[in-house]
Amino acid sequence: MNLVSTLTVLAAAFLAGAINAIAGGGTLVSFPALLGIGLTGQQANVTSTLALWPGSIGGFWGHREDLAGIRAFALRLMPPSLIGGALGAWLMLVTPQRVFDQLVPWLILVATVLLAANDPVSRLLKRIHGHERTPGWWIAAMAFQFIVGIYGGYFGAGIGILMLAALSLLGLTDIHQMNGLKNLLALCINGIAIFAFMAWEFLRHPGHAQWTLVFPMAIAAGLGGLFGSHMAHRVGRMAVRIGVVVIGFTLSAWYFYKTYAA
Repeated sequence: MNLVSTLTVLAAAFLAGAINAIAGGGTLVSFPALLGIGLTGQQANVTSTLALWPGSIGGFWGHREDLAGIRAFALRLMPPSLIGGALGAWLMLVTPQRVFDQLVPWLILVATVLLAANDPVSRLLKRIHGHERTPGWWIAAMAFQFIVGIYGGYFGAGIGILMLAALSLLGLTDIHQMNGLKNLLALCINGIAIFAFMAWEFLRHPGHAQWTLVFPMAIAAGLGGLFGSHMAHRVGRMAVRIGVVVIGFTLSAWYFYKTYAA
């Protein structure tokens, strides 16, 4: 890999870290950048997940105090997050490379749609109040979180809006509590996925993770997260989200053409 490719990937990681700190959706930048330098879909997915995960620790730590009073939610939703994330990671690892590469444009499209739907869904859910959290309601919430975990372990981009939607339907209205719990659950999903990726890498089939890129990208993403935190109020979440959505739809269209028409 030449110097230009390396700098491109590091710049994408920095931008992804900043985007995650401001609005979420940074994977829609780092993942295509890795595809652009010649990695397969699975290599790009694993490498991007490994590189960006440390930044999510900061997001969780910054909201840790907001988890006070919602311990019941965390205790009930963490197990399905971990189990679903592990299953999703396993499914990704056993998916044939050719099949995963064909899924790439669909994965980018789904993640982009989820990101674009964030604000409309949030406005809709604000109108929902007073749901009684019966045992059946909790079971449905845990089942939904299990599905979110599978998707997150398999690809990951866009899981934030899914979890915020679920938490709103459960009756949470404090956005800071919701973000804190969302970050905790995302940490669980991505953390167990990384454990599965590393176990697979070292014990069975090395080559999915590009370690020469993981560590420099992690540093770049961390610096990007710090930069994004400082720029959040100046730039605004909406402007960043719109930019990422435009990038996502453009990349999705390009990879649909490249995969199915070219």
